[in-house]
Formats: sequence, C-alpha cells, structure tokens
Amino acid sequence: MAAKLKQSGREDFIILEQAKALGGTWRDNTYPGAECDIPSALYSFSFFPNPTWDFKWAKQPQILRYMQDFSKSFDIDPHIRFGVTVMAATYDEQGQRWSIKTSDGQIYTAQFLVSAVGQLHHPRWPEIKGREDFAGANFHSARWDHSVDLAGQSVGVIGNAASAVQLIPEIAKVAGELTVYQRSPNWIIDKMDRPYSRLEKWLARWVPGLAKFYRFQLWSLGEYFLWPMIQGSRLHSRLGVMQCKKAIRTHIQDKTLRRALVPDYPIGAKRVLLSDTYYPALARENVTLERRQISHITKTGVKLEEGDLHRHDVLIYATGFHTNPFLKEIEVRGQNDVSLREHWKDGAFAYLSVMTSDFPNLFLLYGPNSNTGHTSIIFKLENQVNYCLQLMDRADKKSVSVKAESEAAFNDTVQSTLKDLMWSKVEASWYKDGARVTNNWPWSSRTFKRRLRRPNWAHFKIG
Repeated sequence: MAAKLKQSGREDFIILEQAKALGGTWRDNTYPGAECDIPSALYSFSFFPNPTWDFKWAKQPQILRYMQDFSKSFDIDPHIRFGVTVMAATYDEQGQRWSIKTSDGQIYTAQFLVSAVGQLHHPRWPEIKGREDFAGANFHSARWDHSVDLAGQSVGVIGNAASAVQLIPEIAKVAGELTVYQRSPNWIIDKMDRPYSRLEKWLARWVPGLAKFYRFQLWSLGEYFLWPMIQGSRLHSRLGVMQCKKAIRTHIQDKTLRRALVPDYPIGAKRVLLSDTYYPALARENVTLERRQISHITKTGVKLEEGDLHRHDVLIYATGFHTNPFLKEIEVRGQNDVSLREHWKDGAFAYLSVMTSDFPNLFLLYGPNSNTGHTSIIFKLENQVNYCLQLMDRADKKSVSVKAESEAAFNDTVQSTLKDLMWSKVEASWYKDGARVTNNWPWSSRTFKRRLRRPNWAHFKIG
C-alpha cells in the first residue's frame, strides 16, 4: 500500500507499527525450518521481482531481507513509526476524518485509515491443565527461545500443523528424543523444494519475460489443481489423496503409523500442507508420534489420559494463532458511534473483503473472506490495494463508504457459496468463526482479480 501510494504521488501518509522493526510474521517467526508454503516467485510483489531467491520455497531470513529491501527501494522507511501501538480509532462524521489513539497518548488524524494488521499474529496457547506447572523450558513456536539448546534433549512438540511440519524435522536432527503430540493428522503433499541454480538466477534477472511465465505457471498450479480440490472435484481430490498416501508409503514403513497419518476429513477442508521432510522425520528412531489424548501437563512432562507420562526437558507449542475476530485488539468506532466489535459480533464480513458499512474511509487489507487456500496472499493484496486507491481517488477530499444493502447482498452470496466448498465440511478450523467461514474467498483468484479490477460505483456512497 505504501509503495503504491508513493507511485501515485501521495507522500502524506504514515505507517503505525507496534513492533520495533518491520516484517510481520517473518519478523516474529524465527523457529528452525521457518519458510513460506507458497513458491518464492509467487510470494513476492509482481512489480518487485527477486531474481536471487535461493530456494523454490523461500526461507524466513531471505523473505525478511526481501521485505527490508522492498521498503528501502521505495523509500518507505521514513514513513514508518515503530514501537507505536494503536489502541482506538474513531470516525468524526462532521470532519470526515479518523482519529487514531496510540498507547503513548498520541492522537493522529487522517482522512483515510487502512487496516493491514494481518490475521496470524496472536499466538494461540492450548487449554491444557497444568501448562504453567512445567519446570523445563517451554515456549510457543512464534516466540522461539533461541537461548534453549535442544541438542540431546527430550523434546515434546504439541501440535502438528503448518508451523509444526516445518520445525519438527529440524528438531529431530538434534534432539535426543522427540515426541510429537498429534490431535488429528493433516493432508500433506510433497513440496519438491530445491535450490535454484546459478543459471536460473541469471535467467530470472536478465530474461524478465521468462520469469513472468514461470510465475504464471506457479499461479496456474494453484488455480487449476488446488482450487478444484477445494471446490470438491472428485478427480482433483483423488489425485491429491494419492499424492499424500504415496508420500506416506514412501517414508513410513510401520503400517499402524501409516494409518495414523491419514486424515478422516476430505482433502481441502482444512489447510493442505506442503512438506518434503515431515514424514521422513517421523520415521527416525528418536521420534515418536503420540496420538493419545493429553490429560494434563506436570512439572516433568506430559500425562496422557491413559495414565502414561512422557518426561521432557523442553515443551514447544506449535498450536497456531487466534484468527477471529478481526481487529480485536483495537476499539474501532464508525458512524453514529457504531462499534466494529458489535458490528461483527456474529462473525466478520466485508464488501469484497475491503470495506464494511458504517465505517467510511476505512479500508481492510487481508480482511474478512480474503484469505486463500490455494494461491499467494500477495496476489490478493495487490488487487485489494489497487481497488482501495480507486476508492480514495473517487472520494477526493470527502468520504467513501459501501452501502449496507450492497454489502449484505454480497456477503449472503459469499456464505451461500462457501456452504458448498470443502471448508464447510468440517465442524471447526481456523478458517471459521462458529458456523461461518469468515476468512476465505469463495471463488477463484481469477474471479477475485476481475471483481476488484474496478469499483461498481452504484454500491458506494460518496459524500
């Protein structure tokens, strides 16, 4: 958003960042093995390609450097106020301005307010009795304690989803013994990661047309293979299941363990994970997959419901993040003093994922129903930013807001469409808030791009 504002000649903006440095999830998540689960060439801005990616799937340090380089290249750093936590934002109808209050007592006034807080940054700790009683080192994967030496230690990892499948193989290499506590298995497909050759990097730098075609190929794989799977295509689902089971058979010899790694829900209903190293890690002699339920945590380890006790030196919680409600940490009030928390009490929603009624000049990036299960969120963000800039241009020095009836009609269609997709086939996932799927876009990324190409002005009020 900052880069596009500057490209359009706008310099009168600031970014309020509560952390001491930029980077978001790639600043916070520094656990061993942290990397993206979208190919590097697609998990980057289309107008700022990086020909020096080391791997097909970029590692955390290089993604963070990419973001830092991006900020410097567009001279964004001077616009950022680090260490500033937003507490509240209130819309002044008469002045058509937002008043933003921060934790240090400062008040910022702006015509437009953009929420770019993301979805996955509040660590979720499991509700397990006795968690505070454990005497050894323990921490969440998103708050990794690098002072703890895991070499030769007995380590327990609670959780086995997106972050866990990346860090478990790395811990398995050094730990004396590793126990993985699995609540339910995930569908995991081989990543087929590899380093890029010097020739490939040279071509990416000096033959941009080839690099763009490669990026298009990566996008097409998600659009024409993973997306039909989420839609419920029997053919694509069968192919996905076959890939997963083939990986299990290749790396896991124990038949009981094989069965324990096959989910009992349809592929695509939850996030499909990608890993080349998770199954080989579980096959190691020093690794145990524990499928029995945890009763409680003691001073020395993990007690199971059957009564067995696993003693550990270190416990690591790879239990994900709180995802709902959106903007929960900020008190946002719009027209007629309407609270955003009250507005979204039954689950967050927004028109085309970027605006919600009664909150003029408030724009949402990665807002409700903009998440994707098959392609890069960067693709979504670029389209959202371009859409929001058109709304800002039309508002000029006034305000723009989406009509309540237009938003309601859109979201009725969203929810009715989502009911037929795989995400609605499970009772609970991080995509859902109760019975509603509040996180994900219900159509293809092609549709997303088309719908956000230009606003339908009949759905907005300018005043």
